[in-house]
Amino acid sequence: MNDLLGDPAGSVPDSGVTTTAARSLLLVHGADQIAHPGGTLLAHLERVHDLLRTWDARPALRLAGLCHAFYGTDGFPTALAPDHQRARLVAVIGDEAETIVHRYCSCDRAATYPALARTPALFRDRFTDTTTVLSDPDTRDLAELTAANELDMVLLGAVPGHMVAPLLERLQMWLSPPAQHATTTALADRPPSH
Repeated sequence: MNDLLGDPAGSVPDSGVTTTAARSLLLVHGADQIAHPGGTLLAHLERVHDLLRTWDARPALRLAGLCHAFYGTDGFPTALAPDHQRARLVAVIGDEAETIVHRYCSCDRAATYPALARTPALFRDRFTDTTTVLSDPDTRDLAELTAANELDMVLLGAVPGHMVAPLLERLQMWLSPPAQHATTTALADRPPSH
């Protein structure tokens, strides 16, 4: 599995204070008590954070990975806090990371995921019922976070690889080389289940 995750040596470390504060906030909101495939929501959030770290994602994206389901998502509706209380998360992880979290949580997957195969990508916000054009950097962040989330489910065996293969293939143009390698390797190692 280390080959799938990449080599964390040489990764820029997260700020220990910020990561610790983010984990503390997740605990305050009960992420360690919410069931999620593979254990708890907190365990999933930490695995996504760790995948992003091994892919050398910048600190803001790693922090977003740690908190990516804070407002609930289209695939996991249990929210730790309502999206109108964004200031609390901003205070802990900063504006950049929180913006990535909010975008991920507000993503209307049925409308947005197919649009990620082209540039510019269109983004459908399920909270506001609006569609906007994503910048390339914002699309890369959304794609990388989505890939880490979906790959965690595949690596756990919670989701068959063939179920997420079309999405991960669509995201390839936006992924970093380590994320491309990890997703293609993981899917190649998992034959379709019957």
